[in-house]
Amino acid sequence: MTTLVLDNGAYNAKIGYSHENVSVIPNCQFRSKTARLKTFTANQIDEIKDPSGLFYILPFQKGYLVNWDVQRQVWDYLFGKEMYQVDFLDTNIIITEPYFNFTSIQESMNEILFEEYQFQAVLRVNAGALSAHRYFRDNPSELCCIIVDSGYSFTHIVPYCRSKKKKEAIIRINVGGKLLTNHLKEIISYRQLHVMDETHVINQVKEDVCYVSQDFYRDMDIAKLKGEDNTVMIDYVLPDFSTIKKGFCKPREEMVLSGKYKSGEQILRLANERFAVPEILFNPSDIGIQEMGIPEAIVYSIQNLPEEMQPHFFKNIVLTGGNSLFPGFRDRVYSEVRCLTPTDYDVSVVLPENPITYSWEGGKLISENDDFEDMVVTREDYEENGHSICEEKFDI
Repeated sequence: MTTLVLDNGAYNAKIGYSHENVSVIPNCQFRSKTARLKTFTANQIDEIKDPSGLFYILPFQKGYLVNWDVQRQVWDYLFGKEMYQVDFLDTNIIITEPYFNFTSIQESMNEILFEEYQFQAVLRVNAGALSAHRYFRDNPSELCCIIVDSGYSFTHIVPYCRSKKKKEAIIRINVGGKLLTNHLKEIISYRQLHVMDETHVINQVKEDVCYVSQDFYRDMDIAKLKGEDNTVMIDYVLPDFSTIKKGFCKPREEMVLSGKYKSGEQILRLANERFAVPEILFNPSDIGIQEMGIPEAIVYSIQNLPEEMQPHFFKNIVLTGGNSLFPGFRDRVYSEVRCLTPTDYDVSVVLPENPITYSWEGGKLISENDDFEDMVVTREDYEENGHSICEEKFDI
């Protein structure tokens, strides 16, 4: 019996058989403005000649799976002959879903996985539970950890004790990668170049140039300086999709500090945008979202737990999700949590080697467990008992 692990994120699906490696694939469909009628699915994005003005069709809205038609087409593609050639009658699936998922979505997912695809057995689980499982496997002496999963739609902060999540201390911050990209689009459009339709390009800009400031006001002052002193300022060459396929940062020595470039490339000059955009993760109130930033929320979450457990959580803070890849993210979370925590507690913040696939690796480990058979719902169980057996078995 093979097991397929699918961490079904709102931006990327992390998928692979438990005995193989993981692939990270866009979990959406695209239409390009040149070929309006043709729809590209998942990693067919590489075939699009001109990805400017790319139109995204996403299965997830605000972090929940609402567009089943798109999701089905992406899954058909992933499970089909071009990708994983799944033999459903001989395959179990571990699939992730968001916290506090709606019952109607869960039931649709059960029906699609069992009745349409006819998987042998299904385990539906929160991505954080898989990350926690992986962390406890790597650190067998620890009993508690707090998973900070900063993804596309949300940032979730979830304490786990002995692999059980503490429901009363789960916190969701409505800031994720999508909001950061959209905010960057807005400020670039307002300040220099209209890029509201260029989600794909600006997302790449964000990944290439943004970083988390360790001292916001100091960096702000540097960003105001003229010429050579301004170490924050960077020139980003936008792709034109004929000669330049992918945007890149101009090396410092090639930057023209005053006047125009002769070469005719399209340039974005970015200064305070580089750190002001990721800053929203730490101070959502900067753009009028009245919520706590990540470090504050971590401390608040831990303070909702029994006092004797608190020190164990402070020294096992695990960062996962795409936003944790911003340079400086881990250090900033550490320094702010340290400031907010009593001095007699140890604070340790762990950033795994690959925070995006961390929970997928946890799923891989779970599928090798001896008690894996007891955790899943088999197709026979489902055909006999319907949705109720899934509700009983899955700790969602």
